[in-house]
Amino acid sequence: MKITGLIALSCFVAALGFAPAAGAASAQQNKMKACNTAADEKGLSGEGKGEARQAFMKECLSAKSGTGGKTAQQEKMKTCNKEAGEKKLAGEERKQFMSGCLSS
Repeated sequence: MKITGLIALSCFVAALGFAPAAGAASAQQNKMKACNTAADEKGLSGEGKGEARQAFMKECLSAKSGTGGKTAQQEKMKTCNKEAGEKKLAGEERKQFMSGCLSS
């Protein structure tokens, strides 16, 4: 009985140790997604754009979060605002669009 309890406790402690690593991976994945979206919007996709896209992605991914660089959420907000402006959305229609855009 004691061995089973020790094994369960060990598994629980090990799981707690892995929890922060999962959150960090998610933040990096979000940053990668935002940088890919920004690169596509700048026309850095397709044939012949490899070096330019690679340079952009390196700069985007190495940008510090916080005061020095924009966070992934700020980039997403900028992208969604630009798209809503291009579509000339206003009022409730813009609000609904922004809600969907920011949650995707």
